Amino acid sequence: MASRVDAIKRHLAQPNPTSAGVATSEFRYTTDNSGCLTREEREHYEREGFVVKKGLIPQSDLDRYAERFQKICAGEIDSSGMTLMRDVAISKSEFQPGEKAITKLQNFQDDEVLFEYIRHPEIVNVVSSFLGENIMGMHTMLINKPPDPGTRTSRHPMHQDLHYFSFRPADRIVCSWTAMQHIDRTNGCLVVIPGSHRNPGELVEHGYPKWENGVNKMYYGIQDYQPKEGDRVHLVMEPGDTVFFHPLLIHGSGTNRSQGFRKSISCHYASSECEYIDVTGTSQEMLQNEIHEVAKRKLFGKDAVLDQEMMDMIKKEITLSGHWSAKARCVHGKKINI
Repeated sequence: MASRVDAIKRHLAQPNPTSAGVATSEFRYTTDNSGCLTREEREHYEREGFVVKKGLIPQSDLDRYAERFQKICAGEIDSSGMTLMRDVAISKSEFQPGEKAITKLQNFQDDEVLFEYIRHPEIVNVVSSFLGENIMGMHTMLINKPPDPGTRTSRHPMHQDLHYFSFRPADRIVCSWTAMQHIDRTNGCLVVIPGSHRNPGELVEHGYPKWENGVNKMYYGIQDYQPKEGDRVHLVMEPGDTVFFHPLLIHGSGTNRSQGFRKSISCHYASSECEYIDVTGTSQEMLQNEIHEVAKRKLFGKDAVLDQEMMDMIKKEITLSGHWSAKARCVHGKKINI
């Protein structure tokens, strides 16, 4: 126990640069620009790694996002540049039309309607409490978790979001995740491990879970990790409730045991003063390698066989940092590094 306490103390004592002054020794994870967070909320985020703002987004805005999602899935709106994903169980079953076919919409940063969520004043106001004034929207998702067909593939394994990102420092990254309907354990709410952003305070090794019925593409999880039931907190949320959490917080989501799809919308933000890192030789290199394979299929076809010179060119030109740089959008303040 003593070694764990000492590790946490060392972690909290590390320097913490911010884009709005330097965080005090009392608060590491929020900046001086924290007027929209109460002291209790700041203390909760420091201790637990997340904070929930109730009823932050109006129902009228949520309805607008849901309608846009439906039109994109129906092909009424140009989805160029977006990523439309299916659950592995759906992809192996008979064709489902429209939004029933799509379980996740990613990279909607260029859509004029869904971009309204990224720059929503209520969201940005809270995000500035963590990042300061210069804010970049980096990763966008509208999640349409499907009813589980009995395979439990609708689960999302326990993971840390930092595994996907090649920019640092981690403390200047935050996710906003908004419920678009009532969400509880029945339809697969978020599950978090409070305080896991501080202990061990670093990115741990991720990989694909060895699930009997398969796992969705890019749904990485922490290897050989099974938290105790008492360590988990299930976030029951109402429409418009928004949770903000640290990229090292261990979290996932459960099986959707309801008869309907469960919707939420989210964006990861980073201070524009963050910097890109090279993930070569790290546990994140596997993600970069998958991006190379995706690029290969898109450029040359699914069954293309490329020589080493061509693959080396792809690896040189297409990096994880380049991937995020292409998606980054300034939503407040000014663009500096990323």
